[in-house]
Order: sequence, then structure tokens, then C-alpha cells
Amino acid sequence: MPIGISPLVDFAFKLMLASRGHERVTIHFLNAILGDKVKIVSIEIENPYVGPNFEKDKWVVLDILATDERGRKFNIEMQTSIPPGLRQRLAFYDARLYVEQMRQGDQYHELRPAIVICVLDKPLLTGCDNLHTDFRLRDEFGRVFTDDLQIHILELTKLTATRENLQSATAAERWSFFLLNAENLTLIEIRELFPEPEFAEAAGVLEMIKDNPDQMSDYISRLKYKLDEGWRIESTRAEALKEGELVGQIVILQELLGLTEPGRKDLSTYDAIQLNDLCSQLRLQLRSRQSS
Repeated sequence: MPIGISPLVDFAFKLMLASRGHERVTIHFLNAILGDKVKIVSIEIENPYVGPNFEKDKWVVLDILATDERGRKFNIEMQTSIPPGLRQRLAFYDARLYVEQMRQGDQYHELRPAIVICVLDKPLLTGCDNLHTDFRLRDEFGRVFTDDLQIHILELTKLTATRENLQSATAAERWSFFLLNAENLTLIEIRELFPEPEFAEAAGVLEMIKDNPDQMSDYISRLKYKLDEGWRIESTRAEALKEGELVGQIVILQELLGLTEPGRKDLSTYDAIQLNDLCSQLRLQLRSRQSS
């Protein structure tokens, strides 16, 4: 029977990568994304999953915060939509993770790298086909100023690896395939596709959600939130597009009628209904003028 729990739901994603006793799953994931020659060998989860009633806390943070044995700070999150300001928010998280290390009496050279990893199931970076993009402080020639600030974007929609060539795929590609397909795979299929024990352990954590009523309730709550939030963002974008088109039509009609008010700046305060009404009035004026 398929697992039936999607790691793309932020609650399941956090439970899979931030549960005490399953740190090696987090370590395997981080090593897959970072690809460092010196691998992470230990990790401390700073905000592990601690119990039921996630849905009762409207301000619950489902990001994952962790520190490795070299003192590097990690913020890992799963995003199933592209909210406005996402790039700025990721930059803010990275900067905050970096500066919050500093305490009175500390020296700058004691600061450890801060690394943000954002997993997306919607495309963010246009004109780029890379599954994994690594942003750091560089100059125009590509020379790295410092590795202390890093933002890693994993865009799952850009995965090209398939079930047939998964064995030769990179570690990041294999994790991306797991995140996209684990819900519809059985534990037996996962063990066949992913010989590394960390994947079977990750799948086991997902399966446990079904056997725990509190966790299942949290999962369903976050799944509903994911669907509602995706619909809200898409509706807002569609409404903004519609309003933009109406403003453009109104400006053209005003030019044809020789009108100057309201100007484009004032039109930005109108809602869709007001814009539609004004556009209809201007069309009627233009028809009346053309027929006279």
C-alpha cells in the first residue's frame, strides 16, 4: 500500500527532518543539498517536532532550525506556493540567522556560516533550468567574498531524473524524486529505488503519521491550509492581473475622451468593482460621442 502521506505538506516535511531520533535523515538531506567535500556528521535540531495540537497555534513555525558540528546554522523550509516577497524573506532569514549568533563580547571571526535551504514545488527562478541553485556573496567575476551567507533553492518542478535513471542521479535529484513521489510509493518500492537506509527511515516517519491520530489531524489541517493558501495566492494574482488590465483600458478610454481624471495613480486605490464600473461608464461616453 502506498504511504499516502506527502512530504510536500510542511507538517510532514518538518516531522520527517526534525524528529528526535531521526537526525541521520536530516544529515543525509543536508549533505545531499550542500555537496560539501567535508560531510556533516552530526546535527542538533533546535526546534524539533514536540507534540500534538499544531493546528491550535496559528503562529506555529514549520521551518527547521539546526546546527552542525562545525557550528553552521541551518534554516530549512518547504514552500508549496510563491508568496510575494519570498526572495526578500529568505534573505532576511539568512541575515537574522547570522547576526543572532553575536553576543556581547564575541568577535566577528567567531561567527559561523548561516545557510538557508528552501524547497519549492513551484518555479521561482525564470530563465534557469537548474534543479538546485546556490546563492552566495560573489563579485561580477564569480569570486566568492565569503561563504558565511548562503541561500540554496531546490525547485522540484525542474527535476529531470526519472524512475528509470534514478540510480545514476545526483543526491539532490534523488531527494527531489523522493519528495515528489513518496506519497504514491510503498515502503518496498522505496527500499528498491533508494538503497540508502535514510530514505527508508524517512518513509517510516511519514508512515507513522497515519498511525497517530494527533499527527494525522495536524497533517490534514496543514494540507487544508496548503490548498487554501495556494488558492488565495493564485486568486490574488488573477485579481491583480484583471485590475491591471482594467486600469490600462481606462487610461486608453480617457485619452480618447480627452479626460485626465482620475489619473493612473488615483486608480490604484480603486477595487475591481469600481474599476469595472468606471470602465463601463467611459465606454458608454465614447459610444455616445461617436454616434452624435
